[in-house]
Amino acid sequence: MSTIEVSPQAADVRVNSPEPLAPLPRPATPAQVIKNDAEAIAVAERLAKVFAEGAARRDREGLLPIAELDVFSQSGLWGINVPKAYGGAEVSYVTLARVIAIISAADSALGQIPQNHLAGVAHLIADGSEEQKNRLLAGILQGLRWGNAFSEKGSKTVGDFKTTLRRENGQLVVNGEKFYATGALLAHLVHTVAVDEEGHVQLVILERDAEGLTVINNWSSFGQRTTASGTVLLDNVRTTPENVIPVWQAFDRPTAAGPISQIIQAAVDAGIARGTIADTLAFVKEKSRPWIDSGQEKASDDVFTLAAIGDLQIRLHAAEALLWRAGEFIDLALKTPNEETVAAATIATAEAKVLTTEIAILAGNKLFELAGTRSTLAEYNLDRHWRNARTHTLHDPVRWKYFHVGNYYLNGVNPPRHAWS
Repeated sequence: MSTIEVSPQAADVRVNSPEPLAPLPRPATPAQVIKNDAEAIAVAERLAKVFAEGAARRDREGLLPIAELDVFSQSGLWGINVPKAYGGAEVSYVTLARVIAIISAADSALGQIPQNHLAGVAHLIADGSEEQKNRLLAGILQGLRWGNAFSEKGSKTVGDFKTTLRRENGQLVVNGEKFYATGALLAHLVHTVAVDEEGHVQLVILERDAEGLTVINNWSSFGQRTTASGTVLLDNVRTTPENVIPVWQAFDRPTAAGPISQIIQAAVDAGIARGTIADTLAFVKEKSRPWIDSGQEKASDDVFTLAAIGDLQIRLHAAEALLWRAGEFIDLALKTPNEETVAAATIATAEAKVLTTEIAILAGNKLFELAGTRSTLAEYNLDRHWRNARTHTLHDPVRWKYFHVGNYYLNGVNPPRHAWS
């Protein structure tokens, strides 16, 4: 696989466009089904080489990665956490984090888009009925993409949901407005969070073309530009109980739902850092000039540059080590879920999130310091790395990670259970 064919319809779809985008068709052929962890890593590495080729242009011109996303989901990587009992590979969360980091190093938007899909699959596995798991997981393995409609930018806190699920004339009806809806524009199914009449938070699986469901392509952030994380309007969207998953149960008892969501976020940031450092190395070797006082012929021989590169690599490897360690803790919490294992997985993932955040932002800053003024030119679009890191790491504040980690180790207080912890 060396090139990606782009249909005329998909070639010029841009972010924050006033033009409506019709729901994308479902895949004409079944997706590949990945069999094991090694195959998942190999497929990710192969795709990353292709995705990296157009990443700078897509960001610069605001082109949505529609063709790339089709290749991504058809590769089977969107189904790697489906259990073996339902036909999937059930890879470890170490492997899942590695896959997301590999893709994110090539294009962090493509790395982020499946985040809520994969987390949604985990919720389905944990709290869906057998009928739901058999039906919906089969669709995942066929190549159907889920796009999220969770957050609401006008609420008091990120966990305060105003979207409702009500019974009207014997039917279930969803009403509300969502934002930060990563993946929804380009999804086949939209999974949204709504509060029912008993006050329980439910996960509702809706068809992307359901009547009353509108996705607005109005994501205008300076970073992660091509995730199309805009608005979803839900106006009397009708559904059935078969499409409602009691997601509130995931946090009513000890489950790995929170750290699963978080490790994918941390993996995106690790990937951003990795891609940024790779571009820094290439630029310093190929284009940068040595500083006048260094006495060197090449920028890559400058002693201060060498020390700074060493520092970046050490910090990256430390962050990655904590990320893989967090995956091991999550795998244990899935195997033996209880207060102790879930708290340990949450803390391990928080530790990884701190270091992946810090190295992603630091790498973006150091790129320009080490590569020099020429690296700021628009033709290279290297500022996308810092913009992407700064935007994506805002998902949940690391200042609270420090607090929960310290409180856990010093006072024995378990961290809270929710999707941002």
